[in-house]
Amino acid sequence: MKFEKPFTLKELASFLGREFEGPEDHLVSGINEIHKVETGDLVFVDHPKYFGKALNSAATTIIITEKVDYPKGKAIILSPTPFDDFNKIIKANRSRENWSKEPQGKIDPTANIFPNVSIGNNVQIGANTKICAGVVICDNTIIGNDVVIGPNAVLGHDAFYYKKKPEGFTRLETCGRTIIEDRVEIGAATTIDCGVSGDTIIGEGTKIDNHVHIGHDTVIGKHCLFAAHVGIAGCVNIEDHVTLWGQVGIASDVRIGAGATLLAQSGTNKDLEGGRVYWGAPAIDARLKMREVAALKKLPTMLEKL
Repeated sequence: MKFEKPFTLKELASFLGREFEGPEDHLVSGINEIHKVETGDLVFVDHPKYFGKALNSAATTIIITEKVDYPKGKAIILSPTPFDDFNKIIKANRSRENWSKEPQGKIDPTANIFPNVSIGNNVQIGANTKICAGVVICDNTIIGNDVVIGPNAVLGHDAFYYKKKPEGFTRLETCGRTIIEDRVEIGAATTIDCGVSGDTIIGEGTKIDNHVHIGHDTVIGKHCLFAAHVGIAGCVNIEDHVTLWGQVGIASDVRIGAGATLLAQSGTNKDLEGGRVYWGAPAIDARLKMREVAALKKLPTMLEKL
């Protein structure tokens, strides 16, 4: 999320009631989580294991739990609770208005909006797009031209992102967007979460079946094909022309290369090269997996001969 107007380091630290290190006039132009940060962004880190990753990321301001050396051109804000302070900044700069009965956004007159569709604030819907009954389109969702969204789909719901505390789980506040590009088709009861502070993107021409879930900040390429019950975690990058068959599961922060195919019920928590067919959990080359399965069938007979 970019701020309407950049803050100085001194202004942000004063708002949080925290000490800082760096020039008072050091500018902060936006806020983002570690997977999406750009120059000018602020990010938080609350565990020494990830200090290096945050300090050496593109972010130029870091909310951190202790004094550390930091790269030239950057600044730090010292906080015992970086997660909570990050949330405080989001809440202060995010608009969360109640929904009205009339859509508040930019909807092309040729769009076909069925009855019982709920539309949030700051939504855009393009030409010749069809939104079926029961669909919920949350704030800050952008939908392109010639898109089809099946019944009871939910676009742009808050990210599933929590910090565990002694008293329970605290949600990381959401301020990102959901972008559906031209000629995408989304099946019934499919759910797509918005970005935490960046964008969840579904690329042009991609077709998604019923009961699919796509997590926050995931970027789907162009002309992909996802069958029913696919589950994709947050911060996944799926390149163009990828096919995921039924019940495929992909863990967070994974990249799937262009032209890859994952056969039904496969799963991966590691990056996969493009242009290959995968099967299994963990997913490996499908031909090798089939040989493994064939060999396992012979195992009982082999054991009987021992």
